[in-house]
Amino acid sequence: MTTQQFTQQIKKLIDDLKSVCANYGLGNDGNEFKIITQIFLYKFLNDKFVYEIKQLDEKISKAENWEKALKALSKDEYEMLMMQLSESTARISSDHFISTLFAKQNEPNFADIFDATLVDIARDNSDIFSVLTDGGEKIVLFENLSKYVIDKRDDFCRAIVNKLTGFSFEHIFNEKFDFYATIFEYLIKDYNTNSGGKYAEYFTPHAVAKIMARCLVPKEQKGNVKNVTCYDPSAGSGTLLMNLAHQIGEDKCTIYSQDISQKSSSLLRLNLILNNLVHSIHNIIKGNTILEPYHKKENGELEKFDYIVSNPPFKLDFSDYSKDLESKENHERFFAGVPKVPAKKKESMAIYLMFLQHIIYSLKDRGRAAVVVPTGFITAQSGIEKKIRQKLVDEKMLSGVISMPSNIFANTGTNVSILFIDKTNQQDVVLIDASNLGETIKDGKNQKTVLSHTEEDQIIKTFNNKEAIEDFSVVVSYENISAKNYSLSAGQYFDVRIESNRITQSEFEEKLDLFESNLNQLFSESSKIEEDILKSFGRLRYE
Repeated sequence: MTTQQFTQQIKKLIDDLKSVCANYGLGNDGNEFKIITQIFLYKFLNDKFVYEIKQLDEKISKAENWEKALKALSKDEYEMLMMQLSESTARISSDHFISTLFAKQNEPNFADIFDATLVDIARDNSDIFSVLTDGGEKIVLFENLSKYVIDKRDDFCRAIVNKLTGFSFEHIFNEKFDFYATIFEYLIKDYNTNSGGKYAEYFTPHAVAKIMARCLVPKEQKGNVKNVTCYDPSAGSGTLLMNLAHQIGEDKCTIYSQDISQKSSSLLRLNLILNNLVHSIHNIIKGNTILEPYHKKENGELEKFDYIVSNPPFKLDFSDYSKDLESKENHERFFAGVPKVPAKKKESMAIYLMFLQHIIYSLKDRGRAAVVVPTGFITAQSGIEKKIRQKLVDEKMLSGVISMPSNIFANTGTNVSILFIDKTNQQDVVLIDASNLGETIKDGKNQKTVLSHTEEDQIIKTFNNKEAIEDFSVVVSYENISAKNYSLSAGQYFDVRIESNRITQSEFEEKLDLFESNLNQLFSESSKIEEDILKSFGRLRYE
């Protein structure tokens, strides 16, 4: 079976699970998200366990019935097999296999059996697969899911289990990032809204994520990047982190994140599991990054990172704790200041400025970052925005800016740019105006701009090669930026061109005579009109 066929099968599984939820009154219910994502993850982890067991034991792999072969192992043999499993593989006992649940579905109180299975798996794998809160609480893999169904809980759980037996993930565990990115996007597409959440949007367009990752880690530098830390202080579902990890190599980096939304933290955990980054799950923190940043060194100082990517929320009311941020401990972190609380529209507070300052502070001495900001940030003439730009330029830690097309995010009308920070860049800065690229398409009720692969590659190549292209990009010095009031808009540095044509003396005199003739005619017509007006005015006076 081809990868495309497997993709279709997985999408069908997701659709079938949503159909079951709809049939039991949970369609578009707030709890449908929890059920769909947890059941999908249970299926994935179950099949991954079976796959790994078969890789480790040839007898089990070749057995007509792998379950019987597994159960036939002695206690010592079984424990030895478990010890050989990779850390990224959840430990699942034979009582908790999907096939076991399928065989038990006609037993009384099946919903209780179903729930107990998920809860036991979560408990047995809590140390590796739990997301932490900033208060130290664990958010485990699974919960009692049947509680969300008011009636016919047993029937609901039977219907779920029956959807999980149609195919196995076993044959596609060697697939790479692009495959799982497609599946993940399809899985969460109906839940990709920040309903009640505080920070990140749940999904950043792949074009933006790809450009950020490939400009941070150019292809020719990939081989030199090893054992690095990657951080997102407003991670959402982790699209930016997954693209960055894929560009670096999942085995060459460790992921760190924080996000105030439990929903987004759970999505990020799922993304890490799908993309072979289980070793980073314990670094995924649910909490308020701005008020209580979690990742710290043993001496209490904030951790510093090699790479940081972020698409922070642009505006948010954080007036409840804004005064707490103005402490002595935070003066260095928030060097440009804390936005004032507006008398009206508190929700318009520019929280992205706090994230941006936190990111600059959290970079290692040779660190690099890419941050999505409102395009207005790059030209603001005063305030916190200008202070941040001034620091980036004066301390020579800016590598470039890419101004993206409008509506690159379908859910916001705000024009965005990508700000690239590089503490090692002592040379010139590249500014790109990509606002005229892309094709506008309809995305639900909204307009969305989509970049072609050629356009994405054009932006990446121009940025990494620091190319100056007419009306598209400029390469400027730090001194030049300072002289332009720290503007980071490419358009302000484009040359103003005056077009000229070479003509002969006789052609010039001929054109001059024509212009003179036209002017004389216009003056003559103007005089006649003036004379007619005066005559009309005179008649009116006598009348």
